[in-house]
Amino acid sequence: MTRSELVEALAERRGVSRDQAEAVVDVFFGQLQHALQSGGRVELRGFGSFRVKQYGAYQARNPQTGEPVAVAPKRLPAFKPAKHLREALAVQVGVGPLVADEGEGEE
Repeated sequence: MTRSELVEALAERRGVSRDQAEAVVDVFFGQLQHALQSGGRVELRGFGSFRVKQYGAYQARNPQTGEPVAVAPKRLPAFKPAKHLREALAVQVGVGPLVADEGEGEE
């Protein structure tokens, strides 16, 4: 789903104008971005949570030349789906509910 599809769906389902729906979507994503930029965490119950993960600097290799390349530290957004969402997706593909580490390592 794209941002414009989300705006259209909101406008149709709530019976508001496209401009009003776009304003709501803009506020939502703006607040999400602001919370993450300020180091906060955003939790949407039943859907998942967003947070910022910090990665330290490390040495990598250029795959074409094999030369070492210094990678600077960085901060990246991370999403962790809620248990309800994970289970709904697992059932959707016929896998059934997810069970952590059940039967792992047994033969």
